[in-house]
Amino acid sequence: MCEDNNLNTSNCSCLTELFTNIIKLQRKDRILCEESGCDRPFLGPVNTLLCYNTRPISLYNCQTGDLWSIDYTFNGTAGDSTVFRAESVDDCCLTCRILIDNGENSYTVTNDFFTINLNCVSACVCHPDVYLDIC
Repeated sequence: MCEDNNLNTSNCSCLTELFTNIIKLQRKDRILCEESGCDRPFLGPVNTLLCYNTRPISLYNCQTGDLWSIDYTFNGTAGDSTVFRAESVDDCCLTCRILIDNGENSYTVTNDFFTINLNCVSACVCHPDVYLDIC
């Protein structure tokens, strides 16, 4: 999925920038969630703050217009998912962790990953931010 080095990387620059920003947000230290004052990195009162560490995403296939669906195995059960966590981006290659959608913005974290060439992605949907227990 990310093996053609002859692709024009300028085609994916917008998505590369988007995922770079998402990954930076996901890596923010939880200590920042406890800052106070005008420069705190969140809105709302401190006492009800939930610090999120994941912005789940779904990706659309540029040829078919369908959501990318990737197979996984979790606790011996096989399935497929259309919801992922961006882990790293390198030029036009995005590496994602597969999430299992439990409904109502609840996800199970898998240890399955894949890398996709962003030239194969036509659009991205960002789901509401969540906190996931990721080792």
